[in-house]
Amino acid sequence: MVLRWIPLALAAVCMSSIGLLASDVPLQKLPDWAMGPFIRPTAENPVIKPDPNSLFDCPMRGHPIQWEAKQVFNPAAVVHDGKICVLYRAEDDTGENKIGGHTSRIGLAESEDGLHFTRMSNPVFYPDNDAQKHEEWTGGCEDPRVIATADGAYVLTYTQWNKTLTHLAVATSRDLLHWEKHGPAFARASDGKYKDMGCKSGAIVGELRGGNLVAARINGKYWMYWGDGPVHLATSSNLIDWEPLETAGGKLFVALDRRDGHFDSAIAEAGPPAVLTDRGILLFYNGENAAVHGDPRLSADEYSAGQALFDARDPTKLVARTDQPFFQPTMSFEKTGQYVAGTTFIEGLVPFNGKWFLYYGCADSFVGVAIFDGEIR
Repeated sequence: MVLRWIPLALAAVCMSSIGLLASDVPLQKLPDWAMGPFIRPTAENPVIKPDPNSLFDCPMRGHPIQWEAKQVFNPAAVVHDGKICVLYRAEDDTGENKIGGHTSRIGLAESEDGLHFTRMSNPVFYPDNDAQKHEEWTGGCEDPRVIATADGAYVLTYTQWNKTLTHLAVATSRDLLHWEKHGPAFARASDGKYKDMGCKSGAIVGELRGGNLVAARINGKYWMYWGDGPVHLATSSNLIDWEPLETAGGKLFVALDRRDGHFDSAIAEAGPPAVLTDRGILLFYNGENAAVHGDPRLSADEYSAGQALFDARDPTKLVARTDQPFFQPTMSFEKTGQYVAGTTFIEGLVPFNGKWFLYYGCADSFVGVAIFDGEIR
């Protein structure tokens, strides 16, 4: 498989004729292994906004609630039945008026062009009166990533939040509407060693098959980059039960660490599913800028996005990474919202009609999209 990127200079020249923004083109030229530039469609963004009119008869609350009234953000994306389907985190209007104070559920929206969406009236994934209630009440289900499987199913990684601890968890579906929850991803790993560890952000490695991104085996295993702080690695034989990679000393293996003076100085966090290419494994990730020893060109606590390349045959081997973000908050809706420092938090990446669509959370309040019009062959 070969992915060809259009020249950066050509993208910049064409911008004025198609109504795009100069801020979408990185100041630093992207390396030849990276994907981009990703351009924001100016007229359509943000593509999903809060809706106080959506009501859901919540099994946890026992009465109807406005399940997406406060914020909608941090979206996953996949192609299903010829459409882009976005699974987005939605916060209701209950709880404390602060980040993490509301209950999160996951909604579903679909689009024939990747820009204009039709939403389901009810969430498709939420804290229920089920076996996972101890992990999900009353914080909910947050920050999904989704990838297809070779047999036509879908695997969802998401954050369980019970207002005390976060767990990276797994669910599966065949239609994106009905889901089976499998619980925390590391619950059975290493004889329960990681059962009570706080964790989140699972990006499973995929490859292009038939125009879709499908979970890939490397050396006989599935691989997942995960975590927020440094990024770690885990492997699985079934995409449900995951085993974190450890060093010889029994500590978690660090695949991608934070860097002083860079956009990822406070946090490096796995983004959407990674992409296996002939050049290597392309990992998109989110970086938080530290207030001290961060990048002085960015605001303190600002979230922007980078790319890293790992060896195609050895997912533990970091080959290269971008020194500057390829995508960062520039628009008002990316800086005005629940997260005032500014956020372009990427979690959804899909190939569709010869383009790559990148879906992201805007200031923890909206869902945005940016498009890379690169040739795929």
